[in-house]
Amino acid sequence: MAEQPDKPVIPSSEYPERWTKVQAMMEAQGLDLLLAYADDRATFGAAHARWLANFPVHFEPVIILMPREGPPVMLVGPESDQYALLAGQIPDVRILREFTHPDEDYPYSTMQSVTDIMADIGVDIPAVRRVGVGGQGLIAADVLAALQAALPNVAWQDVENDLCDIRAQKSTAEIEVIRYAYQIAEAGFQAGVDAIEVGVTEREVAAEIEAAMRRAGAEGTGIDTIVASGPNARPILARSTFRSIEPDELVLLTVAPRYEGYHAAIGRPVLVGDPGQAIRHALDVAIQAQQACFHALHPDLEGREVEAIGRKIVAEGNLSSYFLYSGVHSVGVIEFEPPIFGPSSPAILKKDMVISIDIPLFNAPWGGLRIEDGYLITANGAEPLHKTPYEIQK
Repeated sequence: MAEQPDKPVIPSSEYPERWTKVQAMMEAQGLDLLLAYADDRATFGAAHARWLANFPVHFEPVIILMPREGPPVMLVGPESDQYALLAGQIPDVRILREFTHPDEDYPYSTMQSVTDIMADIGVDIPAVRRVGVGGQGLIAADVLAALQAALPNVAWQDVENDLCDIRAQKSTAEIEVIRYAYQIAEAGFQAGVDAIEVGVTEREVAAEIEAAMRRAGAEGTGIDTIVASGPNARPILARSTFRSIEPDELVLLTVAPRYEGYHAAIGRPVLVGDPGQAIRHALDVAIQAQQACFHALHPDLEGREVEAIGRKIVAEGNLSSYFLYSGVHSVGVIEFEPPIFGPSSPAILKKDMVISIDIPLFNAPWGGLRIEDGYLITANGAEPLHKTPYEIQK
């Protein structure tokens, strides 16, 4: 078998550059320390550890402890330290006592409190006045209480949105990684289309999608692969089941592979036979809305202006009550990543952002569908990141 060409990755040299950006934000906001929490919740849990350390969190949680000056420290559970040293980009890895399991013993592990760790790296604990926290909403109550007890009389500041803003504009390496993620998504999507036949189950189609994406280099998915047929396509968060595809119905596919920590997302309905005029009308409207939003993308524009264009077209098609969520958002180490450009958001589109436009039509009497595409914001507009056709007939 011929050797495959090297696939794009994030170079090790990029991680210290990211730490410097975070420390500049800390300096600007007067933060003495920053704690970025991550865990293995599939959709968004691993984001901070992946972006700051390229560490794919699994089983045990992680905290990246970032001082205002100097390198960060990765705090892990007792089963993760050697893997963190092997896979991550932070060489100082410590086992945090609060991450140990109460019913398990680790006699050969050196476990430390957060106070001990901070003292080891030279943090003047009595001088700490302000601490930033990323991922605070994910932290278990007992762990958060332990952290706050270790740093009494400290002001705690939620910096989740600040961290998301720092990583919103992608580096050259990130863009190449995401481009490849969309190639993986296309391979998976096509495998799903090829597998769709009357009598085939949703899970059989999902298996073909995920196998194709794994072969192409995916490490997993940002959201579960969606294969939803007939009435199963009606809710927003459909999942594949043992239902067999029937004649004359819609099959909704949504694929979101994760590659090197980054994501792509493609969503399309596949029409099996003739599913009826109502579905064809909804598909036509969603396509028009998608194309209009794409042509409106431009740096230095409020993203909600683009989203409003899609909503207007959907309303003109008498389908506005099925447009159930804000469908324009960033893509990166989270598949559905802030900034999210909904009607209430003043966030600005910027060059080198990767944006997903998702036209969602759900909870309708005829079912549901989405048209979702990814774009790179350029100096003069936007570049599509894949070429999946809009109308797919089986």
